[in-house]
Amino acid sequence: MKRTLTFSARELRNSSGTLLREAEEGRLSIITKYGRPAAVAVPFDGELLAVGVHIHLAVRLFEQRLVTLAQAAKLAGQAIEEFLDVLQASNVNVVDYPAEELAGELQALS
Repeated sequence: MKRTLTFSARELRNSSGTLLREAEEGRLSIITKYGRPAAVAVPFDGELLAVGVHIHLAVRLFEQRLVTLAQAAKLAGQAIEEFLDVLQASNVNVVDYPAEELAGELQALS
């Protein structure tokens, strides 16, 4: 999972290079003003061009677990069922279930 960096408007003046590197590596960044989110920097890549800003942003926010599935689908302007297909095409796991938890559940079933 890719991490999301947060920059304050003040920090951004001195960290624009870091923001650009994050974007080049496919990571979203959040820019805050007075401690509140003000903007999102979205990497400009082929997927953004292919699917559009809303869907691309929704996929990335969901992938980083910053929004729920329902919130991401709403942001993308799609029904949850449609958005699940988008996530599958983007190779984003919908279920985030740690392997050790799964092993414990399987052992409990035995």
